[in-house]
Amino acid sequence: MIFSELESGHSLEGHPISIFKTDIKADKHLFLLAGVHGDEVEGVYVLKELFNWLKNEHSLKDMPIIVIPILNVDGYRAQTRVNSHLVDLNRNLPTADWTAEKTQPKYNPGPKPLSEPENQFLVKMLDKYKPGMIISFHTWKPILNFNGNCKDIAEFLHGFNKYEMAGDIGYPTPGSLGTFGVEKYNCPVLTFECPELKTHKESLKDIWTENEEGLKKVFQTDLIWQKLQH
Repeated sequence: MIFSELESGHSLEGHPISIFKTDIKADKHLFLLAGVHGDEVEGVYVLKELFNWLKNEHSLKDMPIIVIPILNVDGYRAQTRVNSHLVDLNRNLPTADWTAEKTQPKYNPGPKPLSEPENQFLVKMLDKYKPGMIISFHTWKPILNFNGNCKDIAEFLHGFNKYEMAGDIGYPTPGSLGTFGVEKYNCPVLTFECPELKTHKESLKDIWTENEEGLKKVFQTDLIWQKLQH
């Protein structure tokens, strides 16, 4: 597929947030993003490898895709979960259940919903290029957390990586992208939690290797296309 770089967003510290789009006009798009939490390098790496493959695999039917390789670029540079305001971007989106309560410092939701420039840029892009499906790559324990109508995609990927599947990860996540995507855009969101390198794998390449076949094959099915055509 052919991707073009769009005008970048900017982080709190003024660093560019890169974004890429296939040259396809469509009503709905697949969003692929990583680095919402800056210290989750495993998810960033998996998306990087997937993006490289998408750019170089010319047998694929062109698909309307938006890629944000690293949303929290300041946190990624500092290797911190939070951004430079010490805000967790995955607790800062304007969901119905958003709360200013900070149960732990790492879950700091910020002073108000959408207070952070990184999320402001993300929502601007979601508004401009309507999402039909969002896959957000994170790092925690290996789990495929599905919100909205994407259990079928989780099941397909589970067939390859054997990651746990869950519609609920067991604790509240107010202000999260998984909730926001479904609420605002009626868009399914798959939060793809990669295993932590330090406890599960020997190298980042190992994490990609265990996911490579499933991620490549899902793009060779109609599963994602069905989300973009509803």
